[in-house]
Amino acid sequence: MWVLDVISRWAIPFLLFTIPLVGLFKGIRVYETFVTGAEQGFITAIKIIPFLVGMLTAIGVFRASGAMDYFVDFLSPLLQLLHFPPEILPLAIMRPLSGGGSLGIAAELIHTYGPDSFIGRLASTMQGSTDTTFYIITVYFGSVGIKKYRYAITLGLIADLTTLLAAIFITNLLFPS
Repeated sequence: MWVLDVISRWAIPFLLFTIPLVGLFKGIRVYETFVTGAEQGFITAIKIIPFLVGMLTAIGVFRASGAMDYFVDFLSPLLQLLHFPPEILPLAIMRPLSGGGSLGIAAELIHTYGPDSFIGRLASTMQGSTDTTFYIITVYFGSVGIKKYRYAITLGLIADLTTLLAAIFITNLLFPS
């Protein structure tokens, strides 16, 4: 464990020292290259703002309208058969949409039920094993101008479903309620 502590403590200073040093040996103008990259990053950030605003507005409308609550109530009987607490479903729905939103839901679940509860452990496992598919597609595809991404969404959601089922299985296996 102490090795990980040492690595995590020195990783960033090592990179900050090594990258300019390697650039110097290769004859690369490090500062000018950094400034050019920062300019391109700023242009990319401006370019993705409309995509982010659209996605975050849709998430806000979905939650504020109560549609998520109706969906959870509708699926509760089926979820209980699968040993999946219905309280976790908002996290499962939000996770592919927004990392910040899903983190807020996970923190709320852990605060309510405790970190060592089955719900807390399942929420933590889901946070670590699933990804923000729509956010990734919005940001990365939006930044390079890709408009046809139907198969990427399908595959991303299949991956999210697979990792969700794996999280449920593993949490039930290791921490039976």
